[in-house]
Amino acid sequence: MAEEVPAARVRGGAAPPGEPRRIGYVYLIPALLIFGAFTLVPLLHAVWLSFFEWDGITAGKWVGLGNYGDVFSDPVQRKAFGHALLLIVFYALLPTAIGLLLAGVVARTHVRGFTFFRVVLFLPQVVALVVVAVMWRMIYDPNDGPINEALRAVGLGGLAKSWLGDFGVALPAVGLIGTWVMYGLCMVLLTAGVQKIPRSLYDAARVDGAGPVREFVAVTLPALRGEIAVALTLCTIQALRNFDIIYNTTKGGPGDATSVPAYQVYQRAFETGQVGSAAAMGLTLAVVIFLLSTAINQIAERGSQR
Repeated sequence: MAEEVPAARVRGGAAPPGEPRRIGYVYLIPALLIFGAFTLVPLLHAVWLSFFEWDGITAGKWVGLGNYGDVFSDPVQRKAFGHALLLIVFYALLPTAIGLLLAGVVARTHVRGFTFFRVVLFLPQVVALVVVAVMWRMIYDPNDGPINEALRAVGLGGLAKSWLGDFGVALPAVGLIGTWVMYGLCMVLLTAGVQKIPRSLYDAARVDGAGPVREFVAVTLPALRGEIAVALTLCTIQALRNFDIIYNTTKGGPGDATSVPAYQVYQRAFETGQVGSAAAMGLTLAVVIFLLSTAINQIAERGSQR
């Protein structure tokens, strides 16, 4: 059977419509140049700085991988990473759980005025984190903050305390701020995902006698696997790179009870003159973020293939 000749070549040997693939790469050059100048070059420069003990002014001293060794051996730096991992519970797990709860409610029943409530609940996402931190610092104020005032009003004044100044509760207090900021994003992602689930699946589950919990586990949760992965990834990244809220509420205090890697990078680079150590810690943080994000998405993909 004779090979079929493309119609474009039959008509006088003209080239097919559209630009050749190599032309597409030419269009990408400006974006790649900007990405390289503002992302890759600073990243490579940070890698180079991490091999030195340098105060940012005088000549640096080559220490090789010494700064990276300090990330794992220095108690202050290890503690900062421990705090960041704990904040994942408040920034990622709790907001995702709240979003799933709301998604389950939306899937089960029709909530009147839910669009309005969804906009209101999403508002923390559009408020600058500096404003959020200042607002919550006022809420946590030990003297006339709303929380302590409410406790005193109901006769529980003994529970009033300096929420951001207590070594035991300062980190959870900061974490709850993150929960308040991030749950709106999770709620929007997951409730939007519920709307794409065919209603026939819920009808079939109810015909089989499934209750609210069983319906959620058997229908809603598997269908939202992709949205859950996205929510966990975004919230985990925000938890690990958290700086604005820490800086504007506790500055890592009391002591180092709320110190996190991003704040340690700032403090070492601009306050204590440990630029090489700051670069090593920042790069280690980037690797941790990459590994956790990859793990979350790998787990989600494996689950979807079952």
